[in-house]
Amino acid sequence: MPAALRHNQSLEKNAELQARLKVSEETIRQVKQAHERLKQVHEQLESEHRQALERKGMLEEEVRFLKAQLYGRSSEKLPAQSVSPDQKILFNEAEVLAAIAAAEAAEQERTTTVAAHERKARPHSGGREPIPPHLPRQDIVHDLLVHEKWCTHEHEGVCWARQRIGEEVSERYHYEAPKVWVERHVYPKYACGECHEGVKVAAAVKSILPKSNASASLLAHLVTSKFDDGLPLYRVCRQMERQDVLLSPGTVGTWVNTLGAESVVPLINLMNDDLLAHPLIQMDETYLQVLRSEKSPSSDHYMVVRCAGPPGRRIILFDYIPSRTAEALKSLLDGADGPYRGKLLTDGLELYDIVAKQLKLEHFGCLQHCRTYFHKALKVTELPSGRTLAGVAMREYLGPVFKIEQDIKDLRKQRERDGSQLTIEEVLKLRQEKSAPILTAFKHWVDDLLPGTPPQSALGKALAYTTNQWPKLVRHLEHGEVPIHNNDTENRIRPFAQGRRVWLFCHNPFGARASANLFSLVSTARDNGIEPHAYLNFIFERLPGADTIEALEALLPWNARAALPAARPAA
Repeated sequence: MPAALRHNQSLEKNAELQARLKVSEETIRQVKQAHERLKQVHEQLESEHRQALERKGMLEEEVRFLKAQLYGRSSEKLPAQSVSPDQKILFNEAEVLAAIAAAEAAEQERTTTVAAHERKARPHSGGREPIPPHLPRQDIVHDLLVHEKWCTHEHEGVCWARQRIGEEVSERYHYEAPKVWVERHVYPKYACGECHEGVKVAAAVKSILPKSNASASLLAHLVTSKFDDGLPLYRVCRQMERQDVLLSPGTVGTWVNTLGAESVVPLINLMNDDLLAHPLIQMDETYLQVLRSEKSPSSDHYMVVRCAGPPGRRIILFDYIPSRTAEALKSLLDGADGPYRGKLLTDGLELYDIVAKQLKLEHFGCLQHCRTYFHKALKVTELPSGRTLAGVAMREYLGPVFKIEQDIKDLRKQRERDGSQLTIEEVLKLRQEKSAPILTAFKHWVDDLLPGTPPQSALGKALAYTTNQWPKLVRHLEHGEVPIHNNDTENRIRPFAQGRRVWLFCHNPFGARASANLFSLVSTARDNGIEPHAYLNFIFERLPGADTIEALEALLPWNARAALPAARPAA
């Protein structure tokens, strides 16, 4: 075969091999691309599966929490013994394993010492509270019949009369329906029959609602029934019908809204100025439904509660805001003398961080919310390791800190009984010596656990909340006058929330603002040991004539206390 032909054949074969090589390389490239796509899909499926498992665990925890809220104990006290069976655990980090082992060992070695104590004997018998002595008594005498007052043993034909040597008394409460009567304000007219200069009539008594037939006492009853007893106004009207007093719920609602949104506003403004002058304000909020507003009827509006002042001059103010925004919350801390410049105690809502930063306030956190997160984890966490760790947080760290605060509170009461006071410096010293080391150890414990805990689990949320809020949670260690929790404000919201379950909503923003002002008066009176009905009756009678600042200040609860009956201290 000629060399030229062989050369051409070789070239053809080389070209064919090169073409096949290119096809093979393209096939390999496509296979690699497909492999990469399959790898990405596999990783995505693994991620979605892992997220689904985490979400499944989170939802199961939420279901257990809701069941515990409905059917379980509301107390945050730990049970006598924590159950910690050996099961496969979820956490893998060595620090977490060591913490669990240490917690279980501490649980096994833990002992409880019960101090000796004395039980106070009741001053009365029968196990019942005695009837208060100030209530009027009406004797109902159950005497013997006439013939039973003579002795039946005759002696020499003589029968002696029995002598009264004492009596047995049994006291019972008697109830009569409240009395309703009509005030007839009569203004006699006088005229001179000789000079005929005109008719003289006494000046009309000013009324807080001059165009209505409601007296101050009736208005006080209506406001107290709704905002202290939690009764909707239509039920109060139905109760009044039993005494043939016919009141329309619509008319009564107009009276109450006018009182709250107009009549008592000057008094609320004075209380607001006084509140903003205090060095510490506590704030919290709860939702409220308002049917007719710029928002849809199903959307949430909010009632914000602000608390300030020492015992005896405590101020509780409710404020309606249509939306929970930083600007709306900030406006509540802006007074006639400018923005508030004191200390602010709140829960972990991020909006308060924005408000505190903009107003340059010292912001304090709530250890009770921190404890609640761990209590939730103790209730709902499925794994024994999670329950053990949540129990350790509550028992070994948070529990002792709250016990120290209770000891401080008891010591303060003891000093007051002895005629002295517990100073802020002494409180600060106790916190630095006792609480600070516990909280420092708690922070190290949280930092060790956080990396190995699923962030969406109940325990992970508790650890994350503690870490994120930590600077605010321990700031009370430098301020002896600031409480470690925001429970005072939470407790003032509770009556509002209980009433909301009955009357459900406000009709419009006007009614919401009226409700906020009236809740403020009732709550402030109650918090200062004043019976709300007596206080409202007092101010409703005197507000129409209070045309000076001095006259209005005399109507503030702590100034009006001397003229009012005292109520039992709030629980």
